[in-house]
Amino acid sequence: MKTTTILNELIEINNDRADGFLKALADIKDENIDLKGVFQEYSAQSRKFGQELVALVAGLGGEAETGNTVAGTLHRAWIDVKSLFGGDDRESILNEAERGEDAAKAAYKLALEKGELSGEALSLVNSQAQEITAAHDVIKALRDAAKIIN
Repeated sequence: MKTTTILNELIEINNDRADGFLKALADIKDENIDLKGVFQEYSAQSRKFGQELVALVAGLGGEAETGNTVAGTLHRAWIDVKSLFGGDDRESILNEAERGEDAAKAAYKLALEKGELSGEALSLVNSQAQEITAAHDVIKALRDAAKIIN
């Protein structure tokens, strides 16, 4: 039971992450067009991760989550408000994206630290965590570069 609970939390985080990147994509102006490919890639990555986790939960006889976390919904609403006030410059977009990546990275770290995953679940979550960390580092590097430009 604990394993499916942990996996369901990661499914929700991936749903939040995918939706967050799609929301950011909608707000990107032409001068930041290069970010679209990055955000599309990471949104697709989260959809893939979510599908893999759903399949694993089903294989364990559990019922998979299909929604988002409350925190994720609030996070996207904050992005909406921020865009109304002109927070659409490159650094702001990347600051917000990194904040989302921090949350995803922390969720995976916590899932692994609980020590309740084993076998296929542990292997999948560990593999996804490595990719989430790599994505975080790309976003952070882009953000840091944007700070230098501003």
